[in-house]
Amino acid sequence: MNEIRLRDALTPILSKFPMVERPGWHVHFKAKLGWTVAILILFFALGNVPLFGLAPESLDLFGRFRAIFAGESYSLTALGIMPIVDASIVLQLLVGAGIIKLNLSDARDQAFYQNLQKLLVVAFAALISLTYVIGFYLPSQEIADRLGISLDSIRFLLFLQIFIGGMLIYFMDEVVSKWGIGSGVSLFIIAGVSQQVITGLISWVSAEGEGGLAVGVIPRWIQLLWPGSPFYVEGYAILEGGITFLIQHYLIALISTIGIFFLVVLLESTRLEIPLAHSMARGARGRFPIKLLYASVLPIILVSALQACIQGFGRMLYSRGITILGAYDESTGVAISGLMYYLDPIYSPWDWFPGLVPPDIAGWQIATKLAVNLSFMVTGGAIFALFWINTTGMGAKDVASQIYRSGLQIPGHRRNPAVIERMMGGYIPKITVMGGAILGALAVLSGMFGTLGGTTGIGLLLAVSIAYRLYEEVASEQMMEMYPMMRRFFGRE
Repeated sequence: MNEIRLRDALTPILSKFPMVERPGWHVHFKAKLGWTVAILILFFALGNVPLFGLAPESLDLFGRFRAIFAGESYSLTALGIMPIVDASIVLQLLVGAGIIKLNLSDARDQAFYQNLQKLLVVAFAALISLTYVIGFYLPSQEIADRLGISLDSIRFLLFLQIFIGGMLIYFMDEVVSKWGIGSGVSLFIIAGVSQQVITGLISWVSAEGEGGLAVGVIPRWIQLLWPGSPFYVEGYAILEGGITFLIQHYLIALISTIGIFFLVVLLESTRLEIPLAHSMARGARGRFPIKLLYASVLPIILVSALQACIQGFGRMLYSRGITILGAYDESTGVAISGLMYYLDPIYSPWDWFPGLVPPDIAGWQIATKLAVNLSFMVTGGAIFALFWINTTGMGAKDVASQIYRSGLQIPGHRRNPAVIERMMGGYIPKITVMGGAILGALAVLSGMFGTLGGTTGIGLLLAVSIAYRLYEEVASEQMMEMYPMMRRFFGRE
């Protein structure tokens, strides 16, 4: 009764919130592609608009998580997809724990869930924007003097810009989800990661603090191996440098990036197929595929968002002089001691490899950090994967209902929703947990060996998986376009 009253009380308010209407007709593939490309161009354009009134000494709150949350630091896209991801985490926890009882197969409950998510996105956009301007994005005294206003006024302008940019990203995500291909969240992640990988591969720009060596691994090794280059290194020097030399000059990162790409494609193509037969058409058979990565990579985004929130909270306390949870490096914003050091994810070999980590960090500390990070990602990936399928209509009960309504059944079993659900319940939860745990372990492993362009292992993992699924969705859209009868059969007309 309380849930019904809450829904009835909030629905009139939430329904007035601006939203992107879902098209009432079939959007052709070319139109979807056009909307997707247009939003992508707009996203990059907003990322190149700097925040007005920002002081040069400002720090980025989620700098090391930037590849996951998309957006550009110190720009209108500074929030990235963080508010959307945080809203999803909170709703999944509330619905999964039964605090908010909703039947997401019911149209009214599903609409209420989506409206509630909008409200939470606004709340998180405001909260994170406020966190930015309180301790990280500092107002410029020079601009304040020129305009003749106070620093608090500049700080308020910064808050407005960051908040508006975050809401623009939310609406852009809505446009892609309803009018384009895939989702905006996935599109923004793959766009940012791809840009970083390409930069890390071919950029001739000099790396900061490395005496003119290129950022890109290909031009850098040309510089190192070209006899006429001022950076030429003899073969014996490379052998003497060993694995450390290869790590420092990104060759290990290149190998790791290629390995992750093929491994994720293999995992995405691994599936268990449940045989199905049509109850009315004898001889008509099909299969229901349950992928190893059944919950996709979104649970890993949620786990990463939780890590980012923990680190953001620790940095906010540290900026206020509270060091009970740990201290942070002032120049990089990375945790260097205390509980936050052990909860900080592994990003690269510089976080754990002997000879690359600071000498004041003991071996047992590195081992503890690796163990904590691995446990956090594996456990979190499995838990959030279960929450995700149960809140998005991918659970055993929802799948069984879909199969039953389609007139299908499992050969050798009675055509009954409970029977189908029991069969699916023996596979879907177990495969979901396994896939989430494997992704979590792979995220840590890829971070340990590094990736091109500083994308982080999780960022690259997400980008490859999203690209594979985007390819599948494009192929599906083209198939529906070619065969309208299939579109009507699957209810997309």
